[in-house]
Amino acid sequence: MRKLTMAELGRKTVEECRQAEKLPVVVVLDQVRSMYNVGSVFRTADAFQIQALWLCGYTPTPPHRDIHKTALGATETVSWQHDPDTPAAVNRLKAEGYAVWAVEQAEGSRYLHDFEPDFSRPIALVFGNEMHGVQQAVLDRVDGCIEIPQFGMKHSLNIAVSVGVVLWDVLVKYMRSPQGRLSAFDLSAHRYLKGI
Repeated sequence: MRKLTMAELGRKTVEECRQAEKLPVVVVLDQVRSMYNVGSVFRTADAFQIQALWLCGYTPTPPHRDIHKTALGATETVSWQHDPDTPAAVNRLKAEGYAVWAVEQAEGSRYLHDFEPDFSRPIALVFGNEMHGVQQAVLDRVDGCIEIPQFGMKHSLNIAVSVGVVLWDVLVKYMRSPQGRLSAFDLSAHRYLKGI
């Protein structure tokens, strides 16, 4: 066994990333305070080739060296925008036809493994503040909540970790869906995913 070279990984250029087919998912960050977390989410968003990242409320925005330190160039490949008001951003996404789900421990939340997204419409996933989670005013507007099952004492994951866990799950479900099988996200064609 040996590590693959960059050439063997088939890395896209910035322009190829911008032009590539996107996973029909928008990630919304609701009042996330850490620039390092924001940068990590950019990097994860690039890895899963999502449609866009919405930075809401006081969530920091590029350019900033602390965001770039963890994003490692992903601020150039991931489409993003800022909205000062997360509830208004959720209302706008819903008006544009998105199914909007918060990732939060809440009454009636669905465990992630039980979440079956309807890929006939695009999806927005809202992730909240490191200490307080998703604002209640946002929860009042979403279509539902997704919860990552946890078994330890903390019942808390870092936001950047949560984004990675949820996006991976949604990507796999998308690739298995009729829409995903007709997309660039083809399970059988990706060498990392054979046998899943």
